[in-house]
Amino acid sequence: MRSMLAFAVALLLGVAAHAAVPLQASKVSVSEAGQLERDAQIELARQIVMHGSPQGAHSCATCHGEEGQGKTKAAFPHLAGLPAPYLIRQLRHFNQMARDNPSMQAIAHNLSESQIVALAAYFSRLVPPPVMGATVQPPALGEQLALHGSGAVPACVTCHGPGGRGLGGALSAAFPPIAGQPAVYLERQLVAWRNDKRPAGPDGLMGAVGKHLTVEQIRAVSLYFAAQPTLSNVPTAVVRP
Repeated sequence: MRSMLAFAVALLLGVAAHAAVPLQASKVSVSEAGQLERDAQIELARQIVMHGSPQGAHSCATCHGEEGQGKTKAAFPHLAGLPAPYLIRQLRHFNQMARDNPSMQAIAHNLSESQIVALAAYFSRLVPPPVMGATVQPPALGEQLALHGSGAVPACVTCHGPGGRGLGGALSAAFPPIAGQPAVYLERQLVAWRNDKRPAGPDGLMGAVGKHLTVEQIRAVSLYFAAQPTLSNVPTAVVRP
């Protein structure tokens, strides 16, 4: 009787061990499948960045560079390191003609949703460019607006984080890092909000900000954030707010 009981236990243990093997292999295969999917997504984005989309969207690298570093002199913003939710949201806005820019509208219109998501993932993983030495010293007015605001305009760092380097998390889709972007680009965006050429954002905040800033204030605060270091270029010992 005891020998039969021992045999039954051994048999059950053997079956359990045998069943555990394919279960473990299944977990590994799921993980590998996820990595393959991510690799395919990045490769898809890389092809669009370098060569455009099969539907006819122009190469992203033409204006934003192969590594998403942007072109300061041409006022093309850097995309490297920007949050994926923000990039997805902006490409959708261009596709829906909600954000005014004929070139980007045409590009976004020739991207599928999966391509938009792939491009956002691709650029968000790249390292932002270091800020080159400012050719124009930001006026004190720019720092005042950035750190303290003015009247109906709240301090910019409240939503865009210390130095304009972003807050991350759920807010990143609406309030991205703006440090190190070309001053002319930032200036144009504030003017676009003032003229209702860009969605005003949560609670109409950026639309209201654009309308409450003077031309002088827009120029000053744009120069300030253009001169701020990006996340990849922040000294470890001193972080300026």
